[in-house]
Amino acid sequence: MRRLISMALAGVLAIGVVIAIVEGRGSSHGAITIRGVIGSEKQAFFDDPQVREAFARKGVRVEVDPAGSRQIATSIDLARYDFAFPSSAPAADRIRQARRITTRYTPFSSPMVIATFQPIADLLAREGVARHGATWTFDMSRYLRLVARKTRWDQVPNNTAYPVRKDILVSTTDPRSSNSAAMYLAIASYVANGDTVVRGGAAERKVLPLLSGLFLDQGYTENTTEGPFEDYLSLGMGKTPLVCAYEAQFVDAGVRGRLRPGMVLMYPSPTVQSTHTLVPLDAKGDRVGRLLTTDPELQRLAAQHGFRTADPARFAKLTADHRIPVATDLIDVVGVPTYDTLEHLLDGVAKSYG
Repeated sequence: MRRLISMALAGVLAIGVVIAIVEGRGSSHGAITIRGVIGSEKQAFFDDPQVREAFARKGVRVEVDPAGSRQIATSIDLARYDFAFPSSAPAADRIRQARRITTRYTPFSSPMVIATFQPIADLLAREGVARHGATWTFDMSRYLRLVARKTRWDQVPNNTAYPVRKDILVSTTDPRSSNSAAMYLAIASYVANGDTVVRGGAAERKVLPLLSGLFLDQGYTENTTEGPFEDYLSLGMGKTPLVCAYEAQFVDAGVRGRLRPGMVLMYPSPTVQSTHTLVPLDAKGDRVGRLLTTDPELQRLAAQHGFRTADPARFAKLTADHRIPVATDLIDVVGVPTYDTLEHLLDGVAKSYG
């Protein structure tokens, strides 16, 4: 009998040890710390307690610093980090080429969009710039014609909703530092170049005057996309009637109940897909890239934050559940210029700042 009792106690003790080990793996205690520099629009994702817990269950604690994606590719000291996670493939490819890294991970993506308000959408619809179907679209060609003519809001006929004395311009971030501005530039350059991806010096010189005006005429612009989009959410159309943003930002705001009635999502026609690309700088960074790409819980949470993942049904269900009108099938998507061409265009715009 004593032998049976001893064996039973030993079994209970063994089960307790196993539970303790499993629970230990599910906490951040003893986890490996992995540091990364990320595009600012992913800050909320990495700060999410559920994301932190999902990493902790894999024995990982991820610490991140936000920065503009172009800064990550050109001026950030990457020696302090285990991975770089800019918001576009060109910026990631620049890092890979400079460091001779062949590996990259693309766990999610987000198309560029225009966030606006119903009165603005209605005004632009009368001008032929906006069109409402299953979702709103924003005709970049017609918009650029307004920009070229320096059209002001108060010059739009029968405009009683927003009769202000300023040019019709989409608010962006600073193209010298931020990826969202670079993606907006990629869209505009494609249209200004006769619906062709810009290649070569002649095409660059052709489109630069118009591109420079798109940014210079805005005045001050912020370094990261969080700035203008937060203004859009909190200050309304008085300050930011049109904002270039990532679709993920708009969807994330909708999921968290931050969208107010009358806020409208429009897809530029054409648009570009911002492919969030992680470059592992060492073995620890590679571990984060693999987890973000393959772990079902992290993929689910990425969709929860508005990103499009490998499973389109997950994104479709999320937006349907929260009644966020998004384009389920993106058709009018164009390519971005090569990294070198994009850099030439961005440098040309930067020089125009003086």
